[in-house]
Amino acid sequence: MPPTPIDAPETEIVSQWRVACDGGEGALGHPRVWLSIPHDKGWVECGYCDKRFVHEDFADKPK
Repeated sequence: MPPTPIDAPETEIVSQWRVACDGGEGALGHPRVWLSIPHDKGWVECGYCDKRFVHEDFADKPK
């Protein structure tokens, strides 16, 4: 049986191609990082918390 892909813990649809992630509020967060969404892929994941940011132009397309 092939491995199944693991969904991102949280996904956010965004309208900008550059987004910031700080992992949320308080002590559970992480340092703020800026992420650029590739125009050909349409999404990017945070290296700290694995939150996935999907550009609205790609929200209905399969990943």
